[in-house]
Amino acid sequence: YSHGTLIGCLMRPLPDDRQLVTLGVAEPFTTGIKVSFYGALAIAFPVLLWQAWSFFAPAVEEGRQRVVARFVALATALFAGGLAFAYFVVLPPALRFLTNFDEELYDTQIRASYYLSFVTLMIFATGLVFQLPIFVLALVRLGILTSAQLRRNRRMGYVILLGGAILLPTVDPVSLALEVAPLWILFELSIWASVFMERRWRAERRQLAPE
Repeated sequence: YSHGTLIGCLMRPLPDDRQLVTLGVAEPFTTGIKVSFYGALAIAFPVLLWQAWSFFAPAVEEGRQRVVARFVALATALFAGGLAFAYFVVLPPALRFLTNFDEELYDTQIRASYYLSFVTLMIFATGLVFQLPIFVLALVRLGILTSAQLRRNRRMGYVILLGGAILLPTVDPVSLALEVAPLWILFELSIWASVFMERRWRAERRQLAPE
């Protein structure tokens, strides 16, 4: 795919009556480079994950490699789900709200570099935020957190996730609501997954313990 195909895909969530404009000589070139960079980063994400998990794994035994492969597969699926969620669910209503806000007061023209930066950052950031279950399970596996602590501090976790959603590249209540809801769901799933995995890890330790 060329960068033009990628930019065309990113323009689809725009309302049909809106077009992008460029205001500088170098803007088309720099915008294409920026979009291509994020596209390459998204494609290379599974490889980066594999290298990161392999680095943190304490050994390269066959069993350990299977664990790394499972985590990478799950993280890649969550990342792809986050990208799709941002593209198909969050962006269309958010862009309709933003581009039509106070339209009677302004002649709204959308600059290509600003729009594509906003869209790519939102999509990519949402994909990263969808790694929440992996992050939580990793902390539980390392003993930094426990499922009991997560359950006791559930409300605090919801507040922290709300703050994280606010820090995402969003400026309107529509996209904020659409972003924070799946985060809360993922957090709740992370808690119950940590309960299940803790029991499994304790059973494995008992089996490996000397008689």
